[in-house]
Amino acid sequence: MRFKRATIKDFKRFTDLTVHNIPETARLIMLAGPNGSGKSSFFDALHIWGESKSGRSSTWEAEYHAKRYSPELGHANWNDRIQTELHEDLPDNVYDNRKTFYIRSAYRNDPEFLIGNLMRQGDPLDQIPVRRMIDNDASVSRNYQKLASKGFEDLYEQGDGSTTFTKYRKESIGDIRDALCQLFPDLKLNGLGNPLHDGTFRFTKGVSQGFVYKNLSGGEKAAFDLILDMVIARRDYDDTLYCIDEPESHMNSRLQAELLSVLYGLIPGKCQLMLATHSIGMMRRARDIGKENPGTVVFLDFGNHDFDQKIVIEPTKPDRTFWKAVHEVALDDLAALIAPEKVIICEGEPKSTNIKRNYSHDARCYDQIFSDEFPEARFVPGGNDREVAEDKRGIEYTLGTLTKGTEVVKLIDRDARSPEEVIDLGEDGTRVLSRRNLESYLFDDEVLSALAASVGKKDKIKALLARKEAIRSARPNDAPDDLKPASGEIYLACKGILSHPNPGNDAKSFMRYTLTPLVKPGMDVYKELRRDIFGPDDGDVSQMD
Repeated sequence: MRFKRATIKDFKRFTDLTVHNIPETARLIMLAGPNGSGKSSFFDALHIWGESKSGRSSTWEAEYHAKRYSPELGHANWNDRIQTELHEDLPDNVYDNRKTFYIRSAYRNDPEFLIGNLMRQGDPLDQIPVRRMIDNDASVSRNYQKLASKGFEDLYEQGDGSTTFTKYRKESIGDIRDALCQLFPDLKLNGLGNPLHDGTFRFTKGVSQGFVYKNLSGGEKAAFDLILDMVIARRDYDDTLYCIDEPESHMNSRLQAELLSVLYGLIPGKCQLMLATHSIGMMRRARDIGKENPGTVVFLDFGNHDFDQKIVIEPTKPDRTFWKAVHEVALDDLAALIAPEKVIICEGEPKSTNIKRNYSHDARCYDQIFSDEFPEARFVPGGNDREVAEDKRGIEYTLGTLTKGTEVVKLIDRDARSPEEVIDLGEDGTRVLSRRNLESYLFDDEVLSALAASVGKKDKIKALLARKEAIRSARPNDAPDDLKPASGEIYLACKGILSHPNPGNDAKSFMRYTLTPLVKPGMDVYKELRRDIFGPDDGDVSQMD
């Protein structure tokens, strides 16, 4: 089953929420947002809806679920509050509907257990482990009972005991062991011990044999719980939307990322995984999975919404604005200290009383253009071309001293530099634009054509480009490829010919707020600028011999 859309009214945090436009190709849905933003409430709504289709008793609790609670409210009206649509049709059989959703709450704490007797566990689809997202969801001991009892059932019901039990250990214990080793190479699940006498999971850890479950660290227990539960649940929940609230608990960022990869790999082919998380590690790994498998990962941002109003949430791009919010949620005041993967020092002045509105002009333009493809790159102004190339302000030196693992790039305009000068600068670690200046890219014919189309004036493209050429021709003292001196006149031509209502008050504002958003991947001017700054793609042969 794969989620498509939901409308939720007068339910917990939400007055009128619509979540929609989730593509059928999505296998992983990431819910982002600060504490109290409604992620768990969203899971509660899906759980209520799913239970209503299952033929089991309702989990509706008016005092907990209703946004506007009053004692006379029964549960009969909950169906008016939650409507959910999946990409697939629900089965006609209500029993099969029980596998539509599988929910794990954030309160997963099973510090230790010992089993002294076994009981038949019954049909997993008849059980409701969690009724509300605030409930304790300790499942390790329950899953131990499932594994052990199933092993004994197979042993005594299927004839050849030794063969059956060997197969059981390989398929059950082996799958859990293999997944766990991806996270903890030195931690090996050995088995269940004696389920009839102090039964518990036993491990090998380093040189320690018979290492019992209660001695695992908090992070090891948290990861083991989720892996164990997924391996067991997927046998019966094989056409399911798996919802896990805060899977990152007790784990560091690297481990969180690896856990996401493991869980993503464990879900059956017809299933979907939906996670509510604050983890930067998981968000980054989800981004990487999305890059490797386009269309399979969706981000839903629950932050910065007033859920007392009507709100629509749809998939968001993991651009720089999104990552800034993720960092702020995860790190609070430390977010400002987190170094980006790449810093590009370009020409321009930082914000000051002298510069006013045109501060960091080039950096702000570059940031907008590349925020989608390079969300963890940051452009910073470093002064004039000489100050940037020679690091006169010590930006490169300071970043190298304070941060580890951040790549620092220096970028300057081509201006009138000869090819030999460009080569010399490159050898000293400074990249040079292939065109004379930023204006030469933003006032390119391709961008101006996109501008005309954006305001519904495609019929004016020819006139606009002719006017641009006339402006250039009337300036014989300017270099033919230098559009910077003519930028003001070209700006006025765009404003007049296109009757643009709000182009910006001057040429630089026009470049930042009107032209820059038009430069998109797929455009030749974008590709050229991208190569100048970030180098060629692996498959880009246009700049290679």
